[in-house]
Amino acid sequence: MKKKALITGITGQDGSYLSELLLEKGYEVYGMVRRASVERFDRIAHIQDRINLVQGDLTDQSSLDEAVKTIQPDEVYNLAAQSFVPTSWNQPTLTGEVTGIGTTRLLESVRKIKPDARFYQASSSEMFGKVREVPQTEMTPFHPRSPYGVAKVYGHFITVNYRESYNIYACSGILFNHESPRRGLEFVTRKITYHVAKIKLGLAKELRLGNMDAKRDWGFAGDYVEAMWLMLQQSEPDDYVVSTGETHSVENFVSLAFEHAGLDWKKYVVIDPKFMRPAEVDLLVGSPEKAKKQLGWTPKVSFSELVKMMVDADIKLLKCAKY
Repeated sequence: MKKKALITGITGQDGSYLSELLLEKGYEVYGMVRRASVERFDRIAHIQDRINLVQGDLTDQSSLDEAVKTIQPDEVYNLAAQSFVPTSWNQPTLTGEVTGIGTTRLLESVRKIKPDARFYQASSSEMFGKVREVPQTEMTPFHPRSPYGVAKVYGHFITVNYRESYNIYACSGILFNHESPRRGLEFVTRKITYHVAKIKLGLAKELRLGNMDAKRDWGFAGDYVEAMWLMLQQSEPDDYVVSTGETHSVENFVSLAFEHAGLDWKKYVVIDPKFMRPAEVDLLVGSPEKAKKQLGWTPKVSFSELVKMMVDADIKLLKCAKY
C-alpha cells in the first residue's frame, strides 16, 4: 500500500522538489494550496497530473483539520510560510500568524486526528541570526534578527514541545540557504542570476543590491529535500542542521554569476541603501555533521555548480520569453 504524504507549500521551490522525490519513491502525494484569484502552479505543472491538490490555509484550523481527516497522511511536511525576510518587517503580525502560529495549528490537527503521522517542520538558519558560534550546530543558541526568524523559532520550539508532550514523531530540519532555478525572483540569489541573464541578453543595464558582505551557507534545494525525507525514516525523531559547511559572501555569488556569463560584475552592480536590512545577519555557516552521520546525507551540488546552474536556467528562460 502506498504511503501518503501531505505537503503544505507544495507550489514553492522546496515543495516542488520534495513532490518529485516522493513520487519517485512511490508515495501518494497531496499538496495543500490556498485559494487565490491568480493561482501559481508553474513549479509543479510538470507533475500536476500525478499529485492531488486540496484547499487549505495555515491561518484556518478547520481547513487543516479537514485536510488531515480526509487524507489520513503517513507523513506531513510543513513547508508553507511567509518566507521572505524583508517582507517580515513590513508584515510582522502576518508573518507570526502564518509562519509561527500556523505550525501550531497543523500540529494540533495531527495530534487530534492522525497522531501516528510523522511530522516535518521547516526550520531555518535565520533562527541563529546574531550567531553565538561558528559553525552553527543543533545546540547553538538562537538569536533571530528579523520577524521571520522569530516566527521560525516559535515554529521550531512548538514542534519540539509537541514531540516531547504528546509523543508525536516530529522533526525540525534547520535548513541553511538552499537555492535553485525555481527560487522566487524576490530572493537575492535568484535576483542576481536573473539580472545577470538580462544584462547578458541586453535586457538590463544594472543590478541593484544591498549588503554585499553578508555571508551565507548556500546549497541546492534538490539535495536538501532528501534530508527532509530521511528525517522521517529514522527510528526516533530528532532535529538536524542541513547545510554544506561552506560559507560565501554575496559578492562571491555575484562575481561567479557574472563571470560565468562572461561579464565583469563591477561594471553593472549598484549598491542601493533601500535593500539594506534593519538588522543584518552577517554570517551563517552550518555544521552538517549530525545529518551526515545519522541520516547518511551529503550535499551533491557544489556552490559553483549551483550558481552556474541558476545563471544558465535564467538565460534559457529569458531567451524563450524573448523569442
